[in-house]
Amino acid sequence: MPVDLARPVAALRAWRPALRPLTLAFIASVFFTLACNGPFLAAMHAHAAMARPWLFVAATGVLVTAIHFILFALLVNRWTAKPLLSLLILITAAAVYFMRKYGIYMDVAMLRNVLGTDAAESRELLAWDMLPHLFLYAVLPLLFLWRVQVVRAPLRGNWYVRPLAMLLALLVGFGAVASVSKQLVPLMREHKELRYLITPGNYIYSLLRIAGGSSKAAVGPRTVVGADAKHIDMPAHKPTLLVIVIGETVRAANWGLNGYARQTTPQLAALDVINFPDVSSCGTNTETSLPCMFSPYGRKHYDEDAIRNSESLLHVLTHAGMRVIWRDNQSGCKGVCEGLPVDVLSTAKIPGLCDAERCLDEVLLQGLAEEISATPGDLVIVLHQLGNHGPAYFQRYPEQFRRFTPTCDTTDLGGCSKESVVNTYDNAVLYTDHFLARTIALLKTQARTHDTALVYVSDHGESLGENGLYLHSLPYAIAPDTQTHVPMVMWFSPAYAKAEKLDVACLRGVADQPASHDNLFHTALGIMDVKTQVRDAALDLVAGCRSRP
Repeated sequence: MPVDLARPVAALRAWRPALRPLTLAFIASVFFTLACNGPFLAAMHAHAAMARPWLFVAATGVLVTAIHFILFALLVNRWTAKPLLSLLILITAAAVYFMRKYGIYMDVAMLRNVLGTDAAESRELLAWDMLPHLFLYAVLPLLFLWRVQVVRAPLRGNWYVRPLAMLLALLVGFGAVASVSKQLVPLMREHKELRYLITPGNYIYSLLRIAGGSSKAAVGPRTVVGADAKHIDMPAHKPTLLVIVIGETVRAANWGLNGYARQTTPQLAALDVINFPDVSSCGTNTETSLPCMFSPYGRKHYDEDAIRNSESLLHVLTHAGMRVIWRDNQSGCKGVCEGLPVDVLSTAKIPGLCDAERCLDEVLLQGLAEEISATPGDLVIVLHQLGNHGPAYFQRYPEQFRRFTPTCDTTDLGGCSKESVVNTYDNAVLYTDHFLARTIALLKTQARTHDTALVYVSDHGESLGENGLYLHSLPYAIAPDTQTHVPMVMWFSPAYAKAEKLDVACLRGVADQPASHDNLFHTALGIMDVKTQVRDAALDLVAGCRSRP
């Protein structure tokens, strides 16, 4: 006897539950807590120091539900319920996917990094395993939401329901906190990063912080830095050409010059470069590190608002009368080069170097000799690499640099073996080594007109699956060394060293000492002989190894 599906299908089509906005807000709050806060609740369980950790997890779960209910009760009404909750469901589903897959936290730095990501970077993060996740966490909840009929209760006799519900949620939240306060309060004080696992509250808070900061930045022009900057002219000194190469996502642990088990920097090892093996980054993502390393504040005196609303090292150099050029194969300079000449090469169409999506880093050298020839005076060029930007490490180098195999030729790092992920990453480091060697070779060809120097430093490191972590952008306080320990290299032409009376052997000794992104601002000014009150000679890595005044 055939099964009659007509009735259940008809019943499903007719199913249109009528719910008041507050009821829908409560259902949404419970859904987000139970379905979307797995990373937070797991962290609570891991930190629970009581005999029955599930009680601690349950209490914090009730607290999260109460917080979200109060927020939704303020915003959800008959007209806003469906569009607002739909948007939150979609964003939360995506956020939970990346939080679980890569172990990230949705703090302000991460959200700023996400907002600064271009379309090509975004596409690289997409993987097939995202489809079943989105079906469970977005499609099914949205189907339920849009079958609901949102009804409004008459105002008369019901005006007190919303404030009473919010008050009740507040009391329940306080009760949950009180039941575990002896552990919860000190835990949240000591591990502030845990709050950025509470979803969707984490990204809502972070977006509001970013919006507030953007409003402040839009009020007026950047604060002038180093307006007193002057170039110290030296007799019989050719113009100086400094190339600053900003690497992307290269960690010190896999840098051959640092003693890594593999020689991932063979070409640099054959050159007279000065390697700095103990360098700390300012942040764990480009959005934080890039503005920080080009500012006089650094990590030691880190002030995000001041850094983003002030001129950078590059502006100080222009105040000293020097030409500055930013060449980009990434997603921009994050405000560092605002108002200065910029060559965007990430969208170039050069056969052999570029495809429909990306260009290899050697594109940054295209036309560079001509730029130098057109500048008879002092010149500073910044080359912003694509480097080892993940998760598509396999797309960061040409086939001839696929030396370590097997490789992970997909963006789904979790689906590859640890060995293949590391192999692919190391191949990309090999290509950066080649790129830097080519850059130095180009600088050597400029000896007739310029004294030349190069500084290379990566913006941050990377996790390659250690402790279940991938990529970067963890809050600095809990980030592993692999995300904050970066390589740095310097090279000086013999003519530069002679003119500046630079003792290279002395500088090699300095290189063995700890350094950080904080040194870049002051060291670059020193290399270019720029005198200004904002330069701190104590942070100039080269200053102590020059015998001239």
